[in-house]
Amino acid sequence: MKQRVKDLNLQDKIRLQVYLAHAGVASRRASETIITSGRVTVNGEIVRELGTKVSPEDKITVDGKLIKLEETKRYVLLHKPAGYVCSLKDEKDRDVAADLLKPHFSERLYNVGRLDMFSAGLIIFTNDGDFAAKVSHPSSEIEKEYIVETSVMISDDLPKQFLKGIRIEGVFYKAKEAELLTKRKLRVVLIEGKNREIRRVFEHFQIGIKSLTRVRIGTIKNEELKPGEYRELSQVEITSLLEKQY
Repeated sequence: MKQRVKDLNLQDKIRLQVYLAHAGVASRRASETIITSGRVTVNGEIVRELGTKVSPEDKITVDGKLIKLEETKRYVLLHKPAGYVCSLKDEKDRDVAADLLKPHFSERLYNVGRLDMFSAGLIIFTNDGDFAAKVSHPSSEIEKEYIVETSVMISDDLPKQFLKGIRIEGVFYKAKEAELLTKRKLRVVLIEGKNREIRRVFEHFQIGIKSLTRVRIGTIKNEELKPGEYRELSQVEITSLLEKQY
């Protein structure tokens, strides 16, 4: 799926964070953090102001690397293995999920949403800032389905409370669906997906998680990808996410 720079109306000056998103640096929200942290220069000057406007003629760098607008938009589904972090780089030198895609794509791809380091499963990577912003925003209400396996029995009370909604340390967690598949396996469907939501609920019930895997994003299921494998999304799948067709 290709989308030309001229189709994005980027000849005129646009906000710096929008430029970075279209250049495949990060989502708009993440680009704002990159800017305010002083990692971006425009024509040799460090810029921290989010209202700064730039054009493709400006010389823009991030961490000293020259950034150019990319003409081809990518939408890639990765089966992230456990042990990889969802970040463009990691200060602790841990394995980064995006690095699994670097040998296969020349574009700078970043993750849409996150999976914690110890979780596995489906995650989307793109260089389309508008797509990432829309799909990751809570108002999109895109379902995400997980399979949780434990080494001990899961009490019947856990899925009941998760469905009803439970407040833990001031944060309210509520699953759209929570179904016991076996005494040690639970299927969970979330919409908003707060940080480490499933893990915090299980910790509250003092039940350790053996494995946590995301198996579905909207209509997109993992039917063939093994850990570390990827494929590009079809136009139908992209549209289904943008228009919530499920």
